[in-house]
Amino acid sequence: MELLTLIEHAKLNFDENGTPISSAFDDIYFSKHDGIAETEYVFIKHNQLQDRWPVISDQFHIGETGFGTGLNFLVAWQLLNQVNQTRNTPLKLKFTSFEKYPVTQQDLKQALSAWPQLKELADALIQSYPVAFTDEHVITLQDGLVELNLIIGDVNQRIKELPSLSGNDGIHAWFLDGFAPSKNPDMWTDNLYKNMARLSAPGATLATFTAAGAVRRGLQAVGFEVKKVKGFGHKREMLSAQLTNETIG
Repeated sequence: MELLTLIEHAKLNFDENGTPISSAFDDIYFSKHDGIAETEYVFIKHNQLQDRWPVISDQFHIGETGFGTGLNFLVAWQLLNQVNQTRNTPLKLKFTSFEKYPVTQQDLKQALSAWPQLKELADALIQSYPVAFTDEHVITLQDGLVELNLIIGDVNQRIKELPSLSGNDGIHAWFLDGFAPSKNPDMWTDNLYKNMARLSAPGATLATFTAAGAVRRGLQAVGFEVKKVKGFGHKREMLSAQLTNETIG
């Protein structure tokens, strides 16, 4: 691993409710209404994790664009623990997340303090979270049952560097969660979608809060069957998708 000497941390402002806002992108990290409910609705429900996890084999791999404050990761980890109480053998979670502007450990702690129901898991993440960043951090949690692979840098460059994955090592579900395409267009690219498809396991699913036409068409072009569904809260629509490998064009 190489030390990223030019790493730029996220610059956060916190509103009166404690919601973190990116100064660079003028966008929130999670819903002001209820961040946990948003994650559960957008990413957990629309990747069908509650239905899939009780019946699959030994490992599930989630890929995420935009680690942010780690809220999506913590909600998925919490669900894993709930599901594992019902399984004969525990399911292992591998979580690969890309982040160009990582928050500092102190900002992470402040942001996650809004969620007392996640405190035990949040404390474990904060304790293992990097103080100084290299290009990649593999963080093992809960006696190896959870593996967080935090990849630092521009996702469009870093995702190309990952070797193709096969079989059960591929990514089974994607959390497409960068800042909105209108505010962060450099992240939402055809290169990203192409490499997501390359790294996916057969039949991989995807969910994202946005319903932007360019995102929908880009995902369709690389083999995702995309649907518009009702968005969270006041958002009218969002996208869910499944990989069919039937590319357009």
